[in-house]
Amino acid sequence: MRRKPHKALLDRLRRLACSLSRKQKGSANRKKAKTKLARLHARIANIRADALHKLTSDLTRRVHTIGIEDLNVRGMLKNRHLSRSIADMGFFEFRRQLEYKAAMRGGQVVVAERFFASSKTCSACGHIEPLPLSVREWACPACGVIHDRDVNAAINLKNLAVSSTVMRQPCAAGFGCDACGEEGSGRCLVAAVKPASVKQEASGRFSK
Repeated sequence: MRRKPHKALLDRLRRLACSLSRKQKGSANRKKAKTKLARLHARIANIRADALHKLTSDLTRRVHTIGIEDLNVRGMLKNRHLSRSIADMGFFEFRRQLEYKAAMRGGQVVVAERFFASSKTCSACGHIEPLPLSVREWACPACGVIHDRDVNAAINLKNLAVSSTVMRQPCAAGFGCDACGEEGSGRCLVAAVKPASVKQEASGRFSK
């Protein structure tokens, strides 16, 4: 699993920032230190963008229907223990890339609403248990199944995504295709972007 780019280069980032603060304003050394710091920030951004493109391309290439949550990222950033890691992940950019790449490949992204209790709902029986964020493993009081919080949330998101593609219809090739509201879903994938039409009339150069 990749290291978070900002966290991996945080020590070097701090050193360059401290070095910049010690330089005299208007000096050539301050200009050099500022350039070094800007290059490091650009490198961190490039590492993050590269990792997100590779991950989203792999997911949309292998999976037709993807389920994600609409997270309150702004509220999560208020947690001083998690804000740096959350900002380093780039959740908005991850979702943006997933949606347009899935559309290009004829897939779909199912987004669970913000108040969908993915981690608090028992994936076996549907019971909803109020849980604080600190609880990472819990036992359902209704059916007794023991859940890992993150695994349980992933199962509930998968079930939500699958339930959105239960309707199937035949296609021209004879396979059953998931009816997700757009052409080319299911086993018979069609590019979301249609090719430009070609005019049928002959060119003026050859007409008499």
